[in-house]
Amino acid sequence: MARAPNYDQERKERDRQKAAKKAEKLAARVAARERSKPEGEVETETAE
Repeated sequence: MARAPNYDQERKERDRQKAAKKAEKLAARVAARERSKPEGEVETETAE
């Protein structure tokens, strides 16, 4: 016999995996940006 589906749990698991993947990609982008930045460069933000 097939098991009863637990849609809420399955959706939460998919969302958790998606969030973890997104966070991993963001961390990789930040690391790449830090590596490509020349030494001694100061990051400045402009207030618009």
